[in-house]
Amino acid sequence: MIDGVLARLAELVLLPVIEIPDPALAVPLADSLIEGGLPCAEITFRTPGAAKAIQEIARLRPDVLLGAGTVRSTDQVDSAIDAGATFLVTPGLSAPVVQHAIASGVPIMPGVCTPTELEMALELGADVVKFFPAQPAGGPGYLRALIAPYPSVRFVPTGGISASTLADYLAIRQVVAVGGSWMAPRELIAASDFGAITERVRQAEQLVRELRPTQSTRPAQPTEPI
Repeated sequence: MIDGVLARLAELVLLPVIEIPDPALAVPLADSLIEGGLPCAEITFRTPGAAKAIQEIARLRPDVLLGAGTVRSTDQVDSAIDAGATFLVTPGLSAPVVQHAIASGVPIMPGVCTPTELEMALELGADVVKFFPAQPAGGPGYLRALIAPYPSVRFVPTGGISASTLADYLAIRQVVAVGGSWMAPRELIAASDFGAITERVRQAEQLVRELRPTQSTRPAQPTEPI
């Protein structure tokens, strides 16, 4: 992964995984994340308006570290890049998708769950991988076992993680950041309850400051009017 993106992701520690039902909610959502102290998001290609949502955030909130998730095809790679995504995340391991992203010069975190998939990801040139689905696959215990033969690989676990399980993942040195939807769940986004999202982000940020105090010490960033 390109060093600048990785460094910022490692500094932020948390990666909100967003399923946004309406692109019109994209900028207010970004503002709620910024206000909570977490200027980053992975907008998943699980809804028809994902590319438009990425485009709006990239245009109006350019300081947000903005990724595209659930990227499953080379067409989606192109769509995400054209919209302004600065990194890509896949749910599983697709060689054509990873190769296309790398050829396009955009960092990609392919999803892996087994040693075989991890070997394939490394052969394709990935240096940071998404561990998915983290909790259903066995959680931190399984991840530690997976890491044992690959101590230099860096991971972003995602899938079923909540505030109550965050500490166990952040205790693992090879975990760069943790992704999750608990900070901005779809139902709160759909209800435009951005105050509740900001509060969830603040709570998550406080927990990270306690768990990794040297990495999460940044103040919330002000937003600019649209």
